[in-house]
This record gives sequence, C-alpha cells and structure tokens, in this order.
Amino acid sequence: MATGAPGGNFRSWTPTPPERGSFPLDHDGECKQQMMDYLKCMKYTENKNAPNCRILAKSYLKCRMDNQLMDNSDWDSLGLVNLPGEATFEVKTDKPKNHD
Repeated sequence: MATGAPGGNFRSWTPTPPERGSFPLDHDGECKQQMMDYLKCMKYTENKNAPNCRILAKSYLKCRMDNQLMDNSDWDSLGLVNLPGEATFEVKTDKPKNHD
C-alpha cells in the first residue's frame, strides 16, 4: 500500500528547523530544578498560561542562558516582561549633566 496525496500525487516533505535554532540538552541537570518547578506548576494549573508559571518559565530560561544551554535573548522577544510579582524599578543616576 503506497502513501501519498489523493489522486496519486506524491509530495516531498522538507522539515523546517526550529525558529530559534537548536540548543544543547541539559545532560548535567544544571537547570533540572527550575524545569521541574515549571512542569509542576503547569500540571497544577492544567497547562494554563498562569502568571506564576510564567515566572517559573522565566527562571528556567534564565538558568539555561546563564549556563550557555541557549543563546541569550531579550525577555521581550520571549514574551516574558513585566510579569506579576516581579520587582520593576528604574535605575536613576545622580550624575550632573555636562552642557559642554
């Protein structure tokens, strides 16, 4: 029995790479605790995109970035900015401005 599209048209399938490229697996378990915390949260919330799970996702991705298990990315591009419960603050400097 042959497989293909109806009418005998055979199409070749070309796989597409992931949008952000491939990244190494965490063989040494450097970020295992963060991953487990995130997965427990997802299970508890029945896979809803809950704010508390998003904070854990950010923690997991930060661990991966810090351990060179993925490329550094802006939190904005990952959709993980201004999450509830996160401290948001502005850095102010007391340096006088030069008007030369």
